[in-house]
Amino acid sequence: MSLPFHAHFTARPGTARRIAARGAGLTVVAGLLASCASPAGTQAVSADATPVDGGVLNVSISAEPGCLDGHGISATQQQFLGRLIYDNVVTLDDNGEMAPYLAESWDISEDGKTYTFHLKEGVTFSDGSPWNATVFQQNLEHMRDPATKSPLAAAYIAPYVDGTVIDDHTFEVHLEYAYTPFLYTLAQSWLGMTSGKAITESPGTLCQNPVGSGPYVLEEYQPGQSISYAKREGYGWAPEWLGETGEAHLDGVEVTVVAEPVIRHQSLVSGQYGLTENLAPQNAAAVQADPAFTYENLPRTGSPYVLGFNLNREPFSDPAVREAFAAAVDTEAVTESLGFGTYTPVDSYLSKESKYYDPSVEGIPHDPERAHQLLDDAGWDSRDAEGFRIKDGERLTVEVPTVEASAPSPLLVQLQGEVRQAGIELEIIQLPQAQLTELRYAGDYDALAGVWHTNTTDVLFIRYHSSEITGERIGQNSSYVNDPELDEILLRARGAADGPEAEEAYSQAQHRLTDLVPGLPLYENPSQFAYSNSVQAVATDTSHPVPVLTYAWLAQ
Repeated sequence: MSLPFHAHFTARPGTARRIAARGAGLTVVAGLLASCASPAGTQAVSADATPVDGGVLNVSISAEPGCLDGHGISATQQQFLGRLIYDNVVTLDDNGEMAPYLAESWDISEDGKTYTFHLKEGVTFSDGSPWNATVFQQNLEHMRDPATKSPLAAAYIAPYVDGTVIDDHTFEVHLEYAYTPFLYTLAQSWLGMTSGKAITESPGTLCQNPVGSGPYVLEEYQPGQSISYAKREGYGWAPEWLGETGEAHLDGVEVTVVAEPVIRHQSLVSGQYGLTENLAPQNAAAVQADPAFTYENLPRTGSPYVLGFNLNREPFSDPAVREAFAAAVDTEAVTESLGFGTYTPVDSYLSKESKYYDPSVEGIPHDPERAHQLLDDAGWDSRDAEGFRIKDGERLTVEVPTVEASAPSPLLVQLQGEVRQAGIELEIIQLPQAQLTELRYAGDYDALAGVWHTNTTDVLFIRYHSSEITGERIGQNSSYVNDPELDEILLRARGAADGPEAEEAYSQAQHRLTDLVPGLPLYENPSQFAYSNSVQAVATDTSHPVPVLTYAWLAQ
């Protein structure tokens, strides 16, 4: 389950764009071994090769989002898929700095509450309708419309009050308070711009038939199976950091859902697919050692992988139980077992790659004796016949729902074994995605495992401010943290100018979260993908480290 992400927040060096063999004068990424021999079906390509037009790139993905309207979903795959059909108001360049896209420039008032955007002219959507200030306003309203049921975009623009169309290509945004992350949220794939005509005439069809202004258009969508994209004729407004203008080189991109990791690996190596967006860690070493492929293991900023506790009900309403659960788990052992050496364990609720990460924050160390003592002191000092702790005749059970699969989540199975030694029963409940989503929004669970990747440290607000508890609007505070002290810190951090003030506020927030223990941090959330070296000019999004295929091409 994806849980899932202002000016001036920057990506860390590890998330910088990579482009392979784009053409003369451009850097070739280390790892593209063009001089090495390649097996049948692949071809070494020199760094100054001229891009070739034509061909369809076959891509495998581990799952599809269930809806292609980025405003209405929070699925991880939207990072990659959204870049095919949508453009954004702004973008992050090679260095993670804010840069123009559909807006050529913008002005910010001294109080940080008014943004004036000067929009690019000549842009059209795939239905022929124009991009202008009115459409920008329609998109913001669509994101926060309750009918959209947005689990992400609405939260990211929550401070938006209203806007004023100054003229066709000038739009003024009014915010409730100074909200420094605003520009960065507009750079994210989930907040891509949709046709205003489609929003007005057929909003109910956008999940199945999205209409963007991007380099490709949707041809066919078979939910759960495949998505076909074709080159957008007449496209010519890509962001400058991509280094090219004009239409895509590929005729199209064929995306197929391949749920089983071993099959994704085998079908990549065999040449059935040229790229896979989610390479399983157990296959990483083999692909990395093969000179015919490029393998990326890039850290995502935002929230690491966390088992979030529901503080709104027993047993995790008791801080002692939360701390005991965390102390009972050897996160380093769990991480090594799951990640085959490709995962990095964490003890914080903020990724180490995020700006303002505070290394002085220390989580709860693995300490089985401490876990036993905490549970004894909390009244869970008796055991039943199976060795699980009981109090007032009730077993200490933690119910964790997860999506239905052929086998239980390896992570949850690992955690199940870890906490059993402390006398805690972790019950894994597999459910269809729709039912799991229903439980999530109803708060009917004890804990949920997930991540939230975003390009700003404001992830801490999204995940832990009390206003983000689901109510009239779907919120992402799935731990039901309701702490006035933390709320004040996070709101102050939102409005803080980049620099010492923001750094201090975010440090305080991280320390306060460690005191509250809203979940068990586990490991950094990596973006692991691989592609054949016959696929050239694969760029990496700086906002989220996923492949961008705008000007990718296939070597003949």
